[in-house]
Amino acid sequence: MRPPPKKDPKGTDVDHPRTMAEKLLSRAAGKDVCAGDIAICTPSHAMGTDGSIPMAIDYLAKMGRETVSDAAQLLFAMDHYGISSGPNALALQAKARKFAHEQGIRLFDVGDGIGHQLLIEEGIAAPGRLVVGADSHATSYGALNCFGTGIGSSDLAGVMFCGQLWLEVPKTIHVHLTGRLPPGVSAKDVALVLARRMGADGANYMALEFGGPGVATMDMDDRIVLSNMAVEIGAKAGIFPFDAVLEDWMQHIGVGDYVPIAADEGAHAARVVEVDLSSLTPQIALPHRVDNVTDLDDQPFTPVDVVYLGTCTGGRMRDYEEALEVITKAGHLSDRVQVVVTPASGQIYSEMKRIGMLDQFRAFGARIELPGCGACCGTCGTIPSNGQKIISSANRNFRGRMGNAAAEIYLASSISCAHAAVRGGFGKRA
Repeated sequence: MRPPPKKDPKGTDVDHPRTMAEKLLSRAAGKDVCAGDIAICTPSHAMGTDGSIPMAIDYLAKMGRETVSDAAQLLFAMDHYGISSGPNALALQAKARKFAHEQGIRLFDVGDGIGHQLLIEEGIAAPGRLVVGADSHATSYGALNCFGTGIGSSDLAGVMFCGQLWLEVPKTIHVHLTGRLPPGVSAKDVALVLARRMGADGANYMALEFGGPGVATMDMDDRIVLSNMAVEIGAKAGIFPFDAVLEDWMQHIGVGDYVPIAADEGAHAARVVEVDLSSLTPQIALPHRVDNVTDLDDQPFTPVDVVYLGTCTGGRMRDYEEALEVITKAGHLSDRVQVVVTPASGQIYSEMKRIGMLDQFRAFGARIELPGCGACCGTCGTIPSNGQKIISSANRNFRGRMGNAAAEIYLASSISCAHAAVRGGFGKRA
């Protein structure tokens, strides 16, 4: 066993200054852990989706249990399937819903929105916590200075069984942000730049920890996108520091029950990645890899058939405000393009309705869908036809992602997607 680390008067480990990931998992494990250790952790909350819960219920039964350890620790979100998903999918959803009602587990039902967004809106994901989700994009929660990570259905069953799970404490890559994003460039472009530089496996089982003066220029929407897409380069988590921006957000949503953490000065990073935000330009990920990224303006003009505005990377208010600004300025959508709008949560949908934004999109000919994952994962919503090209504000574009392996998916920011909706495509015309 390691001897206990020496402490300076501020409580910092003299022998081993801690990263944010190490501190968060130490707190969840109830003891000091370092990168490379196996930590038995108690998450504050664990979320399952209708895509992962049914299998977790089966695993739990195989372990000889019919009840969960702590219903208050669990959250279920019916966000992947809808009425167009077919009877088999709806049967799985009904199974998850029935189990939640029997066990007293809080349930977000169809139309409430994407589970990740709901946990963020309600402050369930909060500074200093470990929050896991049986969906890979649970890394989103790291935007709130917590350790958010995706788990499998068997891990979810383990939490249901005993309230705990094991995690290897990841090493850290420090992403040092400087400057400020230029007009027309968004956090999605930053995420695509990271994928372009590092590759889809460039941070495998590492924690991305964002820092530097550029962090202060990024609002919560920006941070959620970067934490969300940390998993697209293989990261186990994508964690932001606690600062005035996050403190204001927590006050805004009325949550004060949290204890933030900060990395110790001198905490070890396996790698440092420098990103000058002011130097970035709009990016686009070409089919069929999220790291197949290039400058959007370097592409020849490419017509598109569908523009998808939604998901846990592109379905929030600012995404729609920026997209609508582009469309309104042009005064029209291209005749060749179908625009699909799928808000990330019921709260966002209601606000868009209240201020007339949904009507504005409809007036331009856009299709409005219920809040949720929608067509992003190809299980409900607008599924593309063979040969169609889609430009999407989502986070993945592998073959078949939107439910049709014969379609091509391009990833870009909501702003770039809106320009494509107006022009009928993206890139330079000959």
